[in-house]
Amino acid sequence: MKMLWCWRCKMNVPMLDEEEFKKASELYSLGFTNGISDRLERFKLLLDYYNNLTGFNVTEPNAIMHHRIVQYEPPCENCDKPYRIPLATFCAACGNKKK
Repeated sequence: MKMLWCWRCKMNVPMLDEEEFKKASELYSLGFTNGISDRLERFKLLLDYYNNLTGFNVTEPNAIMHHRIVQYEPPCENCDKPYRIPLATFCAACGNKKK
């Protein structure tokens, strides 16, 4: 886990490494097959996992699925916010051209 700027959430949030994300992804998939109709109850295992792991209270299961480190790194050399995607050529936050 690593705190990084999330472009969708507009704040620093705990991003999951690949091992943590694999577990979260399994729990997310389980939410679609467990037969529970209430949306928050369906994804309770995922929400509990993320909240216990990070100490960050998230109530939106879909948000967790884009809190993945590899989607955002590396950080901008100028402002230190992560590039929106690893192949970005410039920083959306400050306009710095990637070296």
